[in-house]
Amino acid sequence: MADDHGDTAGSTAAGKDVEKHGAPAHSAGTAVVASDEVPNPGFLPHRPRVTDLDPKVDKQQERRVSLLFALSIVGSILAVVAYFAFPIEPGNMQSVRNNTLFLGLGITLGLLGIGIGAVHWSKALMQGHDLVEQRHSTRGSEETRAKAIEVFTLGNKDSGFGRRTLLRNTLIGALVVTPLPAVVLFRDLAPADDPVGLLKHTFWEEGMRLTRDPSGTPIKASDLTIGSAFQVIPEGLNDSEHRIEEKAKAAVLLVRLKPEDLQVSEGREDWNYDGIVAYSKICTHVGCPVALYEQQTHHLLCPCHQSQFDIKREAAVIFGPAKRPLPQLPITVDSEGYLIAKSDFEEPVGPSFWERQL
Repeated sequence: MADDHGDTAGSTAAGKDVEKHGAPAHSAGTAVVASDEVPNPGFLPHRPRVTDLDPKVDKQQERRVSLLFALSIVGSILAVVAYFAFPIEPGNMQSVRNNTLFLGLGITLGLLGIGIGAVHWSKALMQGHDLVEQRHSTRGSEETRAKAIEVFTLGNKDSGFGRRTLLRNTLIGALVVTPLPAVVLFRDLAPADDPVGLLKHTFWEEGMRLTRDPSGTPIKASDLTIGSAFQVIPEGLNDSEHRIEEKAKAAVLLVRLKPEDLQVSEGREDWNYDGIVAYSKICTHVGCPVALYEQQTHHLLCPCHQSQFDIKREAAVIFGPAKRPLPQLPITVDSEGYLIAKSDFEEPVGPSFWERQL
């Protein structure tokens, strides 16, 4: 195509060449006067600090930073000691206050010591000159790696990390000791006893009566009609020192069906009494209470994640994320007609866990 001057040479490149034009001419009335550019002020003159001029002050500031790092180490150790020296006693709020106070003071001292020490180090001892880092493309070339080594070398030289051994050692010590309180606290989140044993055994014992929740009234077999459901706890649970913890494992739902509706597997023929069955209320998915009973279908529903269990088929899972049936409590009656447990649950209650043997 031709340009404004009648040159047609550009057309021979089949549209691939780009035409170049000079700056457009403006009339005197439409020209814009460019504003004056702000000159680059540059850096202010470097003002040496006292530590730069006096070696004694430099050494004094180094000791101060090291002292802060040492205080961080002491604070972290004190936090661990306070955790064991002021244990939390159940029912004693003063022990909770003491544990929280001294543990918090130790952790605070540990974190503040290392934080203030690092800031004071950068302000008082590291090189304080201004610099400009030019932006450049990053590539994994030998030149780039050499430049990175140079940057680290200069950083080590400016900070004095390599030659200030007292600072370096106290900083490393503070960094190593500071996480110790967190390790102690997180370890205490795990149960002190074997969780497998804790879940395999509940408050139920042989001959223990089934009682209403929460009154603790014993239940006779004649109290249940077909289709009825009772919330049940073991006899004496309300008087237990750890009532809430024990109830979380021993809570039971008692249901009466027609004996001919029950599908009983081999070995469980005597686990029910005249159509009365007892199953753990603790869902085998994540431990929610399963207490929604559908009388017509004989299904139990977990309200949390909608797992459903069929009471007629030994609480087998028929829907939802639960992976195993609700544990069944073997029951019978005593000489007075009260429902009693024949034994504890024969499998762990609650959510499935990897230690369980199938």
